[in-house]
Amino acid sequence: MQPRFHIPLWKTAPIIRLLVPMLWGIAVEWYGAISFASILYCLFVGILLLFGFYFLPISIQFLWKPLRGILISLLLLFVGAMLCWQKDIRHQLDWYGNFYHSQDYVVARILEPLIEKPKSYKSIAMVESLIRNDSIISCTGQAVIYFSRDSIVNHLEYGDQIIFRKSLQEIQNTGNPGAFDYKQYAAFHQRHHQVFLKESDWVLLPQKKINRFQQFIFSASTAIIQGLRKYISADPSIQGIAEALLIGYTNDLDKDLVQAYSNTGVVHIIAISGMHLGLIYVMLTWIFSKIPYIKKSAILRYILILSLLWVFSLLTGAGASVIRSAVMFSFMLTGQTFFKQSSIYNSLAAAALVMLAYNPFYLWELGFQLSYLAIIGILVFQKPLYHLLYIPYKWLDKIWELAAVSIAAQILTFPICMYYFHQFPNFFLFTNLLTVPLSSIILILEILLMAFSWLPQLPIYLGRLTSMLIQWMNDIVLWVNASEWAVWKGISISWLATGLLYAWLISMAYWLLGRQLKQLIISLIILLGLCISNAYREWGAATQERFIVYQIPRHFALDFIVGKQLYGISDTAVKANKHFQNTTIDAARIYFHAKKIPKPLKELYHNNFFYQFAGKRIAIIDQAFECIIPPQKIKLDYLVLTNNPSMSIAFLNQVFEVKLFILDAANSLWKIGKWKQECEALHLRFHSIPEDGAFVSEI
Repeated sequence: MQPRFHIPLWKTAPIIRLLVPMLWGIAVEWYGAISFASILYCLFVGILLLFGFYFLPISIQFLWKPLRGILISLLLLFVGAMLCWQKDIRHQLDWYGNFYHSQDYVVARILEPLIEKPKSYKSIAMVESLIRNDSIISCTGQAVIYFSRDSIVNHLEYGDQIIFRKSLQEIQNTGNPGAFDYKQYAAFHQRHHQVFLKESDWVLLPQKKINRFQQFIFSASTAIIQGLRKYISADPSIQGIAEALLIGYTNDLDKDLVQAYSNTGVVHIIAISGMHLGLIYVMLTWIFSKIPYIKKSAILRYILILSLLWVFSLLTGAGASVIRSAVMFSFMLTGQTFFKQSSIYNSLAAAALVMLAYNPFYLWELGFQLSYLAIIGILVFQKPLYHLLYIPYKWLDKIWELAAVSIAAQILTFPICMYYFHQFPNFFLFTNLLTVPLSSIILILEILLMAFSWLPQLPIYLGRLTSMLIQWMNDIVLWVNASEWAVWKGISISWLATGLLYAWLISMAYWLLGRQLKQLIISLIILLGLCISNAYREWGAATQERFIVYQIPRHFALDFIVGKQLYGISDTAVKANKHFQNTTIDAARIYFHAKKIPKPLKELYHNNFFYQFAGKRIAIIDQAFECIIPPQKIKLDYLVLTNNPSMSIAFLNQVFEVKLFILDAANSLWKIGKWKQECEALHLRFHSIPEDGAFVSEI
């Protein structure tokens, strides 16, 4: 018998060795902001060293063989850094940000159909030129435009050009602790400015500039949406799920229903992803295996499957998540067709390499991360999990096989989901077992509905059946979500703990699959590091004292935090609005490991407008505040102005001796501007919540 040798993964999938240093290069450039000249110099030196290596004697080359691999890895690291630098629009010579002045006229082209928001319409626009005096400056770069809800904006379409003079504002974060980093998200999409335009702020130009291919995609998506709305139930919760499931159109989704899908661990069903394309791939493979001529020709089958996968991807709107999945399946299909012994890990690494070369900022997209983590989890863990149980009954065995897939996908995705979403769906396995097969049937029915929509009666019956199944799926999700144990909320995990958790999972996987004692010891050491990291954060939370004023436009909210307890104050609108509570208030409280208590903190003294907290004196002044100038100024550490009090900074400066004025977001912007001017004139320190973000004082 021939001895069995273990071949390492990086030998069977060599592209992984190219991908890893490129990933490091992209990350190093983004966080290190290395100059182009430095990258070019390092790349040049690396090429010279690698070239010189081959002039060494053969014996030395063999002895220093690892050096060649190190040099190649460094070159790929520099290539990744260069790609990241080059794809950053701010480094382009013709980026509008290099020329823009606040008094310039801006000519912009609408890049996509407008998205309706509660109080505005949102669009992504390409800034094509700036007009300054009598000169036209050609430029490029995307900006986010919000239009007021007036009648004429409904007629704006893809390709329309507009001109406006209102100042572009740099995209800023709210500064609220634990909040979504929208500024970074926009930067990864090469958008750095935004503007809000009223009806009188802009003019529609007669010129129209469109890309025929892009226009076809938008038209096809619109036609599909109209077809679904024609035959699917008019119930918004059913229609929204149907649109999201087939083409990834999420604007009609009910927020509470989406939260229920997220809480039960099946939100991936309503986001076009690898699961959808995988189902299409399986369906196409089965269909073409039954057609006599096609099933005998691997090349023809490859061309048809690949073409139809990309047609489906384009018809769904060609979103980033869809294109990623399409590229991934294209490489996998190519490897299986032309390289019978190819590693699927090699195909996945090749797909990632191509996508990151095209857009290095995919690296930070959650969809990109989750797609690869889920697929790798399934490839690594599904078979070992499935073989843990032997089930003689075929239908039970199929259920266990599906459960093994769901568990395997969850193993590598749950740490990053806890990091981003601060929760874990406890019933994900049960919900996936019920909804994944059901959603697959619904997706197939929707495809058939669109394919036969030209017939007189069949689409009507298909629409009714699809609507019924979507209602069943919604009922299942809502029923599971109604349980108080459906989701484990309030999880706060740092990036360090997330990294350690992945390291522990990988080491445990190596030990379980290989049964090597060394891997078990490593996993225990990592687990110890994870416990120490968590204990340090818990100790920090238990000893903290913080005063927070949140950034919520036109609203007021603040928290006093001592240890893991807090006392919050807010206006009635914030208390009643779930969005404010979930995305702003609760996110900060989870970040600081704090929970609200019904009564005031014992460390907090309150008397009317005045608060004393952890040795700091704070006053909260609103419209109800009235006073006269005292003989001696009242000393304050912080004075919070909220809800447009009708008094000047000069008057307040006569009443109080304030170390810092905090201008809350509940005030009008014009009044904040006036107060700022007064503070600057009197040389007083101030913090403007709308401009500087939330105020967080660590007392």
